Amino acid sequence: MSAQPNVVLIHGAFADGSSWSAVTAGLQSKGYEVVAPQLPETSLGDDVARLRQVLAWLEGPTIVAGHSYGGQVITSLGADVSNVAALVYIAAFALEEGETISGVNGNYPPPRALANLIVDEQGFGRVPEDDFVGHFAADVDPVKAKAMHAAQQPVSMSVFEDVMGRPAWKSLPCWYLVSANDEAIAPDAERMFAERIGAEAVEVPSSHVPMVSHPDAVVKLVEAAARAAAGAPA
Repeated sequence: MSAQPNVVLIHGAFADGSSWSAVTAGLQSKGYEVVAPQLPETSLGDDVARLRQVLAWLEGPTIVAGHSYGGQVITSLGADVSNVAALVYIAAFALEEGETISGVNGNYPPPRALANLIVDEQGFGRVPEDDFVGHFAADVDPVKAKAMHAAQQPVSMSVFEDVMGRPAWKSLPCWYLVSANDEAIAPDAERMFAERIGAEAVEVPSSHVPMVSHPDAVVKLVEAAARAAAGAPA
């Protein structure tokens, strides 16, 4: 077993595991075992169950990173996280007990990237192409952004109303990357999350998808969490 922690990368809504591809490759090149699973996004409970399934596959300490709604998923692990050594939030929700995503979002201006969500008769939402390319992934090459749009995982809109239980960040060290040009989550909300969870925080001039447009910054932050978990100097 490697002396380095494992890394699990949890994608957000309107994305999929491939959104982490550059970060996955960067971490693998440094010797980390990485898993970037596909979430069903049929319910928060289903997504947390998938994360727990992945954690059960891995031996030894594990760094868990979540992007966007993926922050809700990793936070929902609660205190039952025996092999999780740290949490890394990438432009992600870090809710307090009793909060919902929709409730927190109501404290900030409506996000331009999500202004025209398409919700089907089964209650699953997706972002139209123009908003995805122009706002959600605004600093990604448009050809690549269109491919990301094609691969987006529609999400059950119910997840935005799920009430947070005991947050995992209350019992684990945290790192946070703020996307300063985010048009899906207000950057001020991200700064608030980072401050209240006591995270080691960095800020990059990124759209909502820094793992695509600024993968080196994301790799660096995950590595900082991994070194701390291994007791190595920062």
